Amino acid sequence: MEGREGIIHIAIFFCLLNLALGKTDPNDAKVLSDFRKGLKNPDLLKWPDNGNDPCGPPSWPHVYCSNGRVTQIQVANLGLKGTLPQDFNQLTKLYNLGLQKNHFSGKLPTFSGLSELQFAYLDFNEFDTIPSDFFHGLSSVRVLALDVNPFNATTGWSIPNELEDSSQLTNFSCSSCNIAGPIPDFFGRLPSLNSLRLSYNRLTGEIPASFHDSMMQVLWLNDQDGGGLSGSIDVIGSMLSLTQAWLHGNQFTGSIPDDIGALTSLRELNLNRNQLVGVIPPSLATMDLSLLDLNNNMLMGSIPKFRAVNVTLSSNSFCQLTPGVPCAPEVNALLDFLHALNYPSDLASEWTGNNPCEGPWLGVSCNSKGEVTIINLQKRMLNGTLSPSLANLDSLMEVHLGGNNIGGQIPTNFTQLKGLRLLDISGNNFQPPFPNFSDRVKVINTDGNPLLVTNGTKASPPLVSTPSAPSPTVGQSPPSLSPLNSSSSGDSQSPSSSSGNSKSRSPSSSEDETVKTGYHKRSNVVVILSAATGTAIMVLLLVLFFMYQKKNKGKVAAPGAIVVHPRSPSDSDNLVKIAISDNAQRSVESKSSNCNGFENTHVIESGNLVISVQVLRKVTNNFAPENELGRGGFGVVYKGELEDGTQIAVKRMEGGVISSKALDEFQSEIVVLSKVRHRHLVSLLGYSIQGNERLLVYEYMTQGALSRHLFHWESLNLEPLSWTKRLNIALDVARGMEYLHNLAQESFIHRDLKSSNILLSDDFRAKVSDFGLVKLAPDREKSVATRLAGTFGYLAPEYAVTGKITTKADVFSYGVVLMELLTGLVALDEDRSEESRYLAEWFWKIKANKERLISVIDPTLDAKEEIFDSIFIIAELAGHCTAREPNHRPDMGHAVNVLAPLVEKWRPFDRETEEYSEIVDYAQPLPELLKGWQEAETKDFTGTSLEDSKGSIPALPAAFEGLFTSAEAR
Repeated sequence: MEGREGIIHIAIFFCLLNLALGKTDPNDAKVLSDFRKGLKNPDLLKWPDNGNDPCGPPSWPHVYCSNGRVTQIQVANLGLKGTLPQDFNQLTKLYNLGLQKNHFSGKLPTFSGLSELQFAYLDFNEFDTIPSDFFHGLSSVRVLALDVNPFNATTGWSIPNELEDSSQLTNFSCSSCNIAGPIPDFFGRLPSLNSLRLSYNRLTGEIPASFHDSMMQVLWLNDQDGGGLSGSIDVIGSMLSLTQAWLHGNQFTGSIPDDIGALTSLRELNLNRNQLVGVIPPSLATMDLSLLDLNNNMLMGSIPKFRAVNVTLSSNSFCQLTPGVPCAPEVNALLDFLHALNYPSDLASEWTGNNPCEGPWLGVSCNSKGEVTIINLQKRMLNGTLSPSLANLDSLMEVHLGGNNIGGQIPTNFTQLKGLRLLDISGNNFQPPFPNFSDRVKVINTDGNPLLVTNGTKASPPLVSTPSAPSPTVGQSPPSLSPLNSSSSGDSQSPSSSSGNSKSRSPSSSEDETVKTGYHKRSNVVVILSAATGTAIMVLLLVLFFMYQKKNKGKVAAPGAIVVHPRSPSDSDNLVKIAISDNAQRSVESKSSNCNGFENTHVIESGNLVISVQVLRKVTNNFAPENELGRGGFGVVYKGELEDGTQIAVKRMEGGVISSKALDEFQSEIVVLSKVRHRHLVSLLGYSIQGNERLLVYEYMTQGALSRHLFHWESLNLEPLSWTKRLNIALDVARGMEYLHNLAQESFIHRDLKSSNILLSDDFRAKVSDFGLVKLAPDREKSVATRLAGTFGYLAPEYAVTGKITTKADVFSYGVVLMELLTGLVALDEDRSEESRYLAEWFWKIKANKERLISVIDPTLDAKEEIFDSIFIIAELAGHCTAREPNHRPDMGHAVNVLAPLVEKWRPFDRETEEYSEIVDYAQPLPELLKGWQEAETKDFTGTSLEDSKGSIPALPAAFEGLFTSAEAR
């Protein structure tokens, strides 16, 4: 009897176990049952009609479960036909759904509430409707593919803003699914978005500005119906991770971004069938592309020799058909002129060929010799600036540009045009200084140009300069006292004509002498009074200045002190510039001064050095292309050389990127570099803000970025870095970051530490640069919530997921840099295999195996056994720095402690082997020893005075003396 009861108990136990392990949740079972009922060919699933449970055991084909809940359905490419149950979102534990490449039709059920869904493949089906709440609550989705479905075929549909909450989304694909309207700008803010495919829809409008600096790798926006997308494509020049950019079949205008060459990962660029204009940027020609399609645009200039494997560029407006053959000099000059005016489409469509005197070059006239003599482009709504290249047209006689909206300055080299007799710039927006044209040039400037006004009067030169003007008559301004002065008579006495006519009203002959005499007397009085007043003011300023200097000798300037210095010492007639310094460690918002109509420098932070734009233009040869060092999201960096030979780097914000974000980064860089100073952080020498110009001046690092020497050394004809140099670089960076995190007065988080932001000097010592994304970490420990910024491949996982950051995020980035130093591989490379695409993830898998680790070390090191131990130490440190959990990563001080013994090996003093230049008798009395040491203290071991040593922090270049002002004289 007892044996029988035991058997029954065992049977009951196994029945309960079977129920526990195999019973599917009733709601999930019902959804699967409804799924099967909606199919016209359910037999293809091979699901049993009766019997066992969907989750098994054994489970149904194509169904995967966990704890009785359906987690996956994988029926891709089975040829299924039918509809989906509308209660599909009851599968609340579903995380992977593969329904692609079938014939599902009808209304797509809502996925609202599927918070655990990570992968959803619904592409290549026949769904005709998508519900408005489909995307609601998809907080975990990573891949969402909806391609080739005729959703809302008649009206189209737009992607709702709820998708913005899917912060983990890496791949969104919805080509040929009837999306209408603009591209949602939240795509540019999704931190993990890697691929965006929206081809063959009904999209309109421009590429959102939020795409600037996006880390997307795949961008498909091609072949939109109904006209398609429009506007410029400048924003893609900042999307540095792009590998594919398909923009063909739209209405994009403007030129190809000059900084397109910064997209070093780009492999396919398709711009076919747009309305792009302008010259092909040289950087595009040097890119290693597998596909480059430029067909059917309005591209101009010469065809460069491309490095791309497959290039097509038919149906454009090139001056030559043979790659590498340049345009005629006059064509180049006119194309530069057009470039500065942003390539207006009506001109770009007509300025074709290699001879401006043949064919329909609108607004261009020539003489009988085939030389350009007249440019007549009045009232054509032109925008932009005037290019100095126009001065290369030696035969130019007349330039008519009245009634446009051209800004900037008149290039000074226009005065070198020997045949120029008329320049009409009326009705524009030009700004001073105005060049000094000779008397033979008639300058028409009667209307517009509000910036060419000083104290309410028109700036000189006179509104009309004519060959003969012995004395002013009624209605004319008296001769200018300086290039920036005007008559005291004001606008009321200036000639006025809507057509720009420069004739003045002449008095009768009987009145002529009286009027002239009286006018000259008044003019002389005005001139004498003006001169006396100006002299008195300057004397007063000088007296106050010397009194102030005497009183404050040896002290720093008081908060709010006013400093007066020349705008440019090379121009004696130029006006002074007033800067406001403030010793308090705080920002001074928009403080400015206006001197005789000139908008002045806005001092952002105390202790900064201000320099005029004119000086920076001079030392960079007016920002000449040959001085360009590199480009980035901020703008262009130029090399400059001062009169004493000191080299500097000038970072210039491009006019097209002056957004609030760019201005924040500009101000952040100034503020941070004003507060920190370290031999392994790049030093800010000064800055300039004038009009639309935003410039930062740094010490020049001769060897450029570390990335050049690690990844591009062969193409740049550089020597690969030795192991010793790499160790020194690693230690230098660690010390710079340790200072930022722990040793500075405040704790800072860099947020964008990477090999391209590590610069090298002549002796390959490293300095960290680019502080535009730096964040203050007040308590040095707790995380700071901030918008995601930085570079994929270097981003710490917790920052990428949560947007919260600590100094440990920089430690992670530093660990990735160590891996790059070890392997010579870039942090993220789409061309590598899936396994090794992300360097950090792959390195973690192989670092523990010493034999495999040695096999992946950069082959240029030719690693020998004597450096194996140090390689293993660096690899272990890189692993610790890139630990998944932030609290498992060390501080940067630990990295310094690990690296210092490898670089700076100290050995005990050996009296027998050490050589001396002098013998010190330690038996002498102490006073005599002290006296000897004191005499030697002012000399180093080479005899040079130690008083001349300024440390490793760059001093202010001598050529900048008098150009800079610094309240703290850092």
